[in-house]
Amino acid sequence: MQIARSKAVSAIAAAVAMGVLATACSSERDGSGDSQPFVFGAAGDPSSLDPSLASDGETFRIARQVLEPLLDHESGTSELVGGLAESWESNDDGTEWTFHLQEDVKFHDGEDLTGEVVCQNFERWYNWSGTYQSSSLSYYWQNIFGGFAENEDEDGRDANYAGCEAPDEHTAVISVHEYSANYPGGFSLAAFGIHSPKSLEAYADDSVSEGDEGINYPDYSQEAGAIAGTGPFEISEWNKGNQEVVLERFDDYWGDNAGVETLIFKTVDEEATRRQDLQSGAIHGYDLVAPADVTTLEADDFIVPTRDVFNIFYLAFTQDQNEALEDLQVRQAIAHALDKSQIVDSLLPDGGTVATQFMPETVDGFSEDVPEYPHDPDRARELLADAGHEDLEVSFCYPTEVTRPYMPAPEDIYQVLKADLTDVGISVVDKPMKWNPDYIDTVYDGGCELHILGWTGDFNDGYNFLGAWFAAYDEAWGFRDDALFASMEEANREPDYDTRVELYKTLNAEIMEFLPGVPISSSPPSIAFSPDVNPPNVSPLTQEKFAEVSFK
Repeated sequence: MQIARSKAVSAIAAAVAMGVLATACSSERDGSGDSQPFVFGAAGDPSSLDPSLASDGETFRIARQVLEPLLDHESGTSELVGGLAESWESNDDGTEWTFHLQEDVKFHDGEDLTGEVVCQNFERWYNWSGTYQSSSLSYYWQNIFGGFAENEDEDGRDANYAGCEAPDEHTAVISVHEYSANYPGGFSLAAFGIHSPKSLEAYADDSVSEGDEGINYPDYSQEAGAIAGTGPFEISEWNKGNQEVVLERFDDYWGDNAGVETLIFKTVDEEATRRQDLQSGAIHGYDLVAPADVTTLEADDFIVPTRDVFNIFYLAFTQDQNEALEDLQVRQAIAHALDKSQIVDSLLPDGGTVATQFMPETVDGFSEDVPEYPHDPDRARELLADAGHEDLEVSFCYPTEVTRPYMPAPEDIYQVLKADLTDVGISVVDKPMKWNPDYIDTVYDGGCELHILGWTGDFNDGYNFLGAWFAAYDEAWGFRDDALFASMEEANREPDYDTRVELYKTLNAEIMEFLPGVPISSSPPSIAFSPDVNPPNVSPLTQEKFAEVSFK
């Protein structure tokens, strides 16, 4: 299917590319209405327009405006509510989930939403093979539903997904083999946005492959119309050369219509440039505002709301990549070498906190009693000497051309961490990589000895944090610990919420004793909008609904 592009939208896209949109926007500041395009400055390019193949926030930010999952979150909160499913329930043991669909929902290509279409989507993901089974592509499927109909990796997780049936036009029943703490929250993930049956037919002819430069994704840049969802916006164009994705309002949307006709996500790699573009009027909003810029923007009447803390930033060890990292004393030495307070005090926004475990204080299951590793360079040197690794050398991967909610200044943070390690005698080999796709693919494939990364929660359950990393062998961490994996499985299968929370507290202590990495900080990311904008409700999950945006 070829994309339908209006001359007006093409002109808008060209204007953004040439940097002349600022003048047009400024001239309309005194007007009202919804014909003015809303331009959002994204920190990076999407990896794909199909969120099923993604694990990055920039892809999901766009996808959530186009494709909708069965469940959602109340605007501006982490409270789970209906999405394409008006209501839902499960059987007593949590192995059968019944979703009662909204009626009269149309896809962007005119197809109807039915229970059978929902099942077709889930069967597509379950039956992926070849490169699609790489964690770089199907990360969220594997994290939430386990493996595939035919696992091709002997270390792959067993499939928990058992099947899907559509007893009638407006019902879908999804079965799993065992209860998991991932349900029902997992049904709200952008990765499981429901695609049109015509889109699924088009995808059958697509293929992905792994080359020398990473994953080769299906190229939707010239036929973005092939991706049809049910959301308030539909894809008009992905212009990779201009680094922009153009969406248009879907006037047959089943819910409230979007407040603007055209929504443009324009990649602006540098945070300082995003701020300047906002101030000049070239864009109307951007995310992950540098802490030093918040006061300046607010003084000039820009709207800069701050989200609640719901993330964690960490340094990870990939033990398979360096045998020294298999030694607990070496891992403890690195933990003692790091001055986490310096990062929080100098590089994070107000409200940032030093992390003691792999979840923020805002998540049930956070423990007040875990092993801690305070900044102590002398102790770090002692531990390295005791382990026989006074001359330790490590390669350290860090991302470039990106800003993340948990990591507002990756290169600056990296330099602080490197200096701390160097101070205790560790030789550090720099491995900078472009965020998408190089860094993400390399990290997930276990190609780094040390790396920095983080996580913003998808839904409010502790397993969404701990289970994302430590439920089974993961190439990014490169260790096997059957006792830890068994403890994770016990928590995952516990249906009683209060009991599960206590298990998370015990797990947090167990994880910090084993020390697979060093949790560094949590932070409240800010997002900025121009004074003439009615912004969306900000979400602690960074799941803003841009259909709520309008111009004053």
